[in-house]
Amino acid sequence: MAKKTTAKKSAGKKPASKQRAAKALKYVYNWGAGKADGNGGMKPLLGGKGANLAEMSRIGLPVPPGFTITTEVCTYYYANKRTYPASLQAQMKAGIARMEAIMGCKFGDANAMPLLVAVRSGARDSMPGMMDTILNLGLNDTTVIALANATRNERFAWDCYRRFIQMYGDVVMGVQKREGEDHDPFENLIEQLKHDHHEEQVDDAHLTADDYKELVARFKALVKERTGKSFPNDPWEQLQGAAGAVFGSWMNDRAIVYRRKYNIPTEWGTAVNVQAMVYGNTGDTSGSGVAFTRNPANGTN
Repeated sequence: MAKKTTAKKSAGKKPASKQRAAKALKYVYNWGAGKADGNGGMKPLLGGKGANLAEMSRIGLPVPPGFTITTEVCTYYYANKRTYPASLQAQMKAGIARMEAIMGCKFGDANAMPLLVAVRSGARDSMPGMMDTILNLGLNDTTVIALANATRNERFAWDCYRRFIQMYGDVVMGVQKREGEDHDPFENLIEQLKHDHHEEQVDDAHLTADDYKELVARFKALVKERTGKSFPNDPWEQLQGAAGAVFGSWMNDRAIVYRRKYNIPTEWGTAVNVQAMVYGNTGDTSGSGVAFTRNPANGTN
């Protein structure tokens, strides 16, 4: 009888090590529509941004939906020759599917308003030197047309596309100012186009949809020339590249120096936050700004 009782107890409860291993298999934490997998107390796992976005969603603030790839993935990435856990891609696809359901649009949709996302780094402590934000990810040669049709604003759509290529080309693909160059190469192309197409020097607000279409072509040619690679047209490839760039930025020179100075352990890693885009520049009825739930001067409601 004693043997049988022992067997039942053993089968009914997993060892603590196996429980931790099973728990660690969750690499993507979702938030949005008033729900969140995480909370504000999970900064070691979700980073500062991810934990706060989860908490804001939990308390009912209208946070655009998204998901956080945990700091554990960053640790895994460097411990396993810059590779990812086998289950990560499926979890990211499930996260995108949840965002699609909340937003009512599809990632990579060429026939209707496409889901576009922003990708940001997010360590548990603020970390200067980490990757800059990438906006409008998901745009390509077909989704830009869908965005133009959905917003009835062709100029806006093509401006979003050229901004995305500029940010992604710089941050992910490494198209940056070379030694001996005085200005950013993308900005040089913008100034050259203004010179080619306009009699007088104009600011960006006066560039037309056709100007931005041509800039997209010139930007892509620059990326190809500098990197030997074509700009990625597949939204999933874009997303994977952006996530990889966030993890890569954890070990750039500025981040390493900052961690040494402030005694931040390398093994902490950074999280990646993927969030649905909302726009402040789609027309006269669209705007952007900052909102506070407390008076920032004294903390009162």
